[in-house]
Amino acid sequence: MKSKKIALIIFILLLFFVGGSSFFYVDQRVQALVLQFGEPVKLIKEPGLQFKIPLMQNVEYFDKRLILFDNPREEIISSDKKRLIVDAFARYIIVDPLRYYQSVRYEAALRNRLGSILNDSLRQVLGRVPLKEVISNKRKALLDEVGILVADEAKEFGIKVKDVRIRRADLPPANSEAIFRRMQTERQQEAAQFRAEGAEEARKITAESERERTVILANAERDGEILRGQGDAGKNKILGEAFNRDPDFFSFYRSMKAYSFSINGEDTTMVLSPDSEFFNFFNSINGR
Repeated sequence: MKSKKIALIIFILLLFFVGGSSFFYVDQRVQALVLQFGEPVKLIKEPGLQFKIPLMQNVEYFDKRLILFDNPREEIISSDKKRLIVDAFARYIIVDPLRYYQSVRYEAALRNRLGSILNDSLRQVLGRVPLKEVISNKRKALLDEVGILVADEAKEFGIKVKDVRIRRADLPPANSEAIFRRMQTERQQEAAQFRAEGAEEARKITAESERERTVILANAERDGEILRGQGDAGKNKILGEAFNRDPDFFSFYRSMKAYSFSINGEDTTMVLSPDSEFFNFFNSINGR
């Protein structure tokens, strides 16, 4: 009885083991390849519970989603002999798990081979154009060309490369410093040229302003002299007309003005002849 119980327990455990190892579940995010003694026998792409022969068959799972391949930074020399450090990446999906398993089997092996293809394609495309095109708006067209080359060669791995992109494209540190110093020198030269041109333009403007100022002052002085001459002429005309109307009064007025200017309370010493005309109105109100 004891041996029968042991045998029953072993049978039940074996039944559970066989039953547990006979079924497997395929998630909607993956696809499964059933292998029998290492040879592929069935490909399952639909999600759900599946059956396999225990102990004889095993299952390999492959992702159905978009996979990112991050390529190590690679140095590329452009057509104008400029060194460039390129940090690129690719995105792909596994479209043929059987070929993928037969050609690379594991992702680590694919990374080495895909990295080699990507680097060769980058050198082929970016190496035939100058540096300025790599860092210009033509980069997308160049990367599309790289993507076509990589996708064509990656078909043998059972994958489809969706696109290839450059995360960063930098010059080596030594080159960057040299280019920065050269750019700094060029900007300093441009600044000095702009300052010289500005100073020359300022001198031109100042000279033109001085010339216009001199002309304006000369014209104003000329007009002032003309106006003063016209004023003096008008004044003399008025005085002449007034003198002709009453010469005696005009003579008296002029003598009084002369007395007021001469005898001003500060210095009244004068040496004149007593019969001088200056004293006419001192002797007579008529000036005689």
